Amino acid sequence: MIRYIERGDIFNITGVKNYAHGCNCAGAMGKGIALQFRNRYPQMYSEYRAMCKDGLFNPGDVFDYMYGDGHIYNLGTQATWRTKARLEYIEKAVVGMLDLAVADNVTKIALPAIGAGLGGLNWADVKEILDRESANYPGIELYVVEAYGC
Repeated sequence: MIRYIERGDIFNITGVKNYAHGCNCAGAMGKGIALQFRNRYPQMYSEYRAMCKDGLFNPGDVFDYMYGDGHIYNLGTQATWRTKARLEYIEKAVVGMLDLAVADNVTKIALPAIGAGLGGLNWADVKEILDRESANYPGIELYVVEAYGC
């Protein structure tokens, strides 16, 4: 099930401690929501950079980082920060995230409009993937914040 939130902050959704975001596979988290994750979770960022440097995080992959209170699902939606996100990367990463969430008994995940900001994709196309794939995981609620702000 998906709950779309027109405007908000994924880190301020009551009862949600698991998060996801789209990122590149080149080790850069310098803008947008990725920068917020980098600043909030510096150890996660260090591990992510090392994985990218070693070629262990590729488009469509999911880097599942446990931060103590929950999980952060880093979704490989772009090859580099210079390239656009791709729908096939998003689809593969979202399914991977949902599979991991089931295995970890995660029932709520907050995420932004992945791939549609700096990733350059049409939000309607990404939303279609989220709707279709999340329907296969009825035990997981996705809280999708479509635009950052209060």
